[in-house]
Amino acid sequence: MPRGTAHLAVYDTYADWEAGHTTAHLSRAGFTVRTVGPTTDPVTTMGGLRVQPDLALAELRPENSALLILTGAGLWDSGDELAPFARTARGFLDAGVPVAAICGATAGLAREGLLDDRAHTSAVSFYLAATGYKGGERYVDADAVTDGDLITAGPTEPVAFAREVFARLGVYEGEKLDAWYRLFHDSDASAYEVLQG
Repeated sequence: MPRGTAHLAVYDTYADWEAGHTTAHLSRAGFTVRTVGPTTDPVTTMGGLRVQPDLALAELRPENSALLILTGAGLWDSGDELAPFARTARGFLDAGVPVAAICGATAGLAREGLLDDRAHTSAVSFYLAATGYKGGERYVDADAVTDGDLITAGPTEPVAFAREVFARLGVYEGEKLDAWYRLFHDSDASAYEVLQG
């Protein structure tokens, strides 16, 4: 059964591995995953893969989306090239549509002021502090954090990131959500039976 469209932001140097679990399992759960780039011109990921975006950022509307996923990228810390993605995230959150940001994308959201009043995490607190944002007191030292419609995670936690997305979108719940996490994070083979049940 179709469950809506999740949009994965893609841009040059984007960290392609950070959303792999998230997008694969959203797709398996009935979501359509579409990529959105600065334009529809191909981008090259940090892993050297060329990706042809399905749509340009200017075409993206919160009402047509169930989720916006922002991954890390070298460009988040080297200028304002990705600032339009952070502004789009603001529009999504204002519209009540979830945004999931991992790694360097959290710094982009911090610069946009989106972490000032929300619980959040990232690589380390001083990474975000360097952005000059005002949300340091809301920083949580955790693998991943959900505050309403905002999900954040550090760069080493793509599985915890996915878990928070699945919980927020109702992909897995309760025992199944825990089993999914134990299977993919801890390599706990016993969790497979719970997922199949």
